[in-house]
Amino acid sequence: MILRPEQMDLLQEVINIGIGKSAGILNEMIDAHITLQVPHLRIFSKQELVQEMEDLTQRYFGAVKMGFHGSFKGIASLLFPRKSAAKLVNVMTGEYPMTNDLDSIRIGTLTEIGNIIINGIMGTISNLLKKPLKFFMPAYAEGSFCTMLLQDFTAASSTVLLAQTRFFVEEHLVEVDLFLFFDVGSFDDLLVCLDDMLQQENAQND
Repeated sequence: MILRPEQMDLLQEVINIGIGKSAGILNEMIDAHITLQVPHLRIFSKQELVQEMEDLTQRYFGAVKMGFHGSFKGIASLLFPRKSAAKLVNVMTGEYPMTNDLDSIRIGTLTEIGNIIINGIMGTISNLLKKPLKFFMPAYAEGSFCTMLLQDFTAASSTVLLAQTRFFVEEHLVEVDLFLFFDVGSFDDLLVCLDDMLQQENAQND
């Protein structure tokens, strides 16, 4: 799916605001300055996603997943590469998990961070577009890219929005990927809302 430039620009702006809000909350939590890069946005169908991410299929990730419903319906999945997950846990807790086994500290820390980032972005989308959303409880899991992500591309999913970003926590570089899986029709509804917002902005500028 190809968005018009003005649609992509507005979507980028909305997600940037959400990322900024998330960074502010994380700043207060860990008492350290966080510098965020502007996320790179891409839109995929399932087939396009599989082809584009082929080199990641066997890589190991941690993921925080949260379903959303209301004006739009789908699943948000925030993926942490293994090194980035370890850095975050180290910065947040002072511990550096070296084992592959799941542990309560890592799960709790990454779930909390994922919850903040997903809520920051999806909450901003909901507020700025004035479309109410409700969220399920976040869940944490670990596994390969295929295991963690492609299972979220259910038969009802038609479009995925990928927001790739990097942020620096003190001297630590952290990379995360946010995948928003929209059920059939929901992404089209999102585009309609973006167009409505663009029309309102144009009317105010006239």
